[in-house]
Amino acid sequence: MTLAFALLLIITAIGIIVYWIDFFRRGRVHVVKDDWYIRFERAFCLADLWMAACAITGAIGLLTQQSFGPVFGLLTASALIFLAIIDVTFNVQNHLYRRNARSASMKFEIFINIWSLGFGSALIIFLEPMILLV
Repeated sequence: MTLAFALLLIITAIGIIVYWIDFFRRGRVHVVKDDWYIRFERAFCLADLWMAACAITGAIGLLTQQSFGPVFGLLTASALIFLAIIDVTFNVQNHLYRRNARSASMKFEIFINIWSLGFGSALIIFLEPMILLV
């Protein structure tokens, strides 16, 4: 089970990096092309890169059975949930789910929101007992 969570942490980190490469190069992940939306999304970049760094560090720690693995996994979980809540709140307040429900970029955005909340919660449930043992 630890291996699976480590691999999911790595996949999450890679996904974050690929997202930002697309965001700045191609823009296919842009739900709306308006300046207010692009400025909001850009505010996530450093926080997402922090989350990716925590995910990689957590995965390395889990794979090598180091005590920092669960700690950085939980940091990743917290960042995933926090950023998802901000993103969902923004999308709801600006009616983006309803306005753009059929676009591929919004479907991907919804996937990211569900992944962030679901995987973040699963990480907490899985890793919390490991912290108690440290």
